Amino acid sequence: MNFKQLGIKDTLNNQLHKRGIHIPTPIQEQCIPLIKSHQDVIGEAQTGTGKTLAFLLPLFEKIDLDKLSVQALILTPTRELAIQITEEARYLAEALPIRILSLYGGKETAHQLKKLKGGIQLIIATPGRLLDHLKKGSVDLSSVHTFILDEADQMLLMGFKNEVNTLLRQLPKKHQTLCFSATMNAAVKKLAYGMMKNPTVISVRKKEVTLSAIKQEVVETTDRQKEAALCTVLDADNPFMAIIFCRTKVRVDKLEASLKKRGYNCFKLHSDILQSKRERIMKAFKKGDIQYLIATDVASRGIDAPGVSHIYNYDIPQQVEDYIHRIGRTGRAGEVGYTCLFIDPKDKTMLDEIEKAIKYRIPRRLL
Repeated sequence: MNFKQLGIKDTLNNQLHKRGIHIPTPIQEQCIPLIKSHQDVIGEAQTGTGKTLAFLLPLFEKIDLDKLSVQALILTPTRELAIQITEEARYLAEALPIRILSLYGGKETAHQLKKLKGGIQLIIATPGRLLDHLKKGSVDLSSVHTFILDEADQMLLMGFKNEVNTLLRQLPKKHQTLCFSATMNAAVKKLAYGMMKNPTVISVRKKEVTLSAIKQEVVETTDRQKEAALCTVLDADNPFMAIIFCRTKVRVDKLEASLKKRGYNCFKLHSDILQSKRERIMKAFKKGDIQYLIATDVASRGIDAPGVSHIYNYDIPQQVEDYIHRIGRTGRAGEVGYTCLFIDPKDKTMLDEIEKAIKYRIPRRLL
C-alpha cells in the first residue's frame, strides 16, 4: 500500500518523497480512507507512528482552495505541539497552497489578526488563544467541516474540557470530529463519544512500539545520589541527543544549573520560559547544537526531534501514560532507542505500576 493508493494527490506525494516518506504507517493506512470519507475517527497510536500526517494528509485533500474561510480546526493542549503541527502543515502547503494560521500564547496578537483578515483555511491553535479571538469576533468557525483534537487525553481530562465544549458550540452542527492521542483510556473515550457521531476507533497497539524499539533500564539510587548517578550514566553513554525529564520546573532549573557547572551542553525547557526563547532552544536542539534538553512533562507532548537517541527519566512520572509519552520521544521511524529511569526507594510502587502496565520487568542497570 502507498499514499497514492490511499487517494493522496501527486503534489502531496512528491512532497512526502522529498522527505523520504514512501510507505504509510499503520495508523495512516487505516485512518486516511476513513477521514477522506468524512467519518468520525478516534485514532490511538504511540508517539512517533505518524499520527500528524494521518490527519493532515486527508485534511489537505478536503480543503477547498477557492474558499477563503476557515474550513478546518486543529486544537492542541500545548504551544510546542501547535508549533510542531504547523511546521508539518506548512511543509505540505509548499505543494498545496493552503492558507494556515497558528494561534497560541506568546505570539503577537496583532500579527495574527492581520493574517486572519487575509482569509485563512486551516487554524492550528491552543484553546486559550483561540477563545480570545472568538471573544473579539476575529475568528469565524461557521464554515469548519473538520475539527481535530490532538492529544485528546490532555484536552478532555486535563483542564480543557470546558474550553472544548465552548468551541464546539461555535462549529456548524454538521462537521467531522477526529480525536488522536497516544493513550485513550475508557474515561477519555467516553467523553470523546459524547461529541462524536458513531466514531470508528483505530488503535495501533502501544506495546509493539514501547518494547520492541526501545531498550529500557532502571537505575536504583537515592534522591541524594541521583545527580551523581545520572552523570555516571551520561558519561558512559555520551548520546548524540537526549532528553532528561524532571518532575517539576524547580527540579529542571536546579538540574540545568548543576549540569552546566559540570560542563554538560544542556538547556532547560518548561512553561515559565518565554515562548520566543523556547522556540530558539527547540530549533537548536533539533539541529543537534544542544546535546541534553532538560524538560518537564509539558515538553514530552510537543517535542518532535528525530535525532533523539536517549531518554533519561531523572524523576519517575506520576502516571503510566506519562512514562509512555516520555519514552516515546525515542525509538522512532525504525531506529532503536534507549531509556533509563532513576528511582529511589519511595518510587517502588510507581515502578511496579509501570512494569505491570507494559507487562515487562525493566532490567536494572548497575553502575
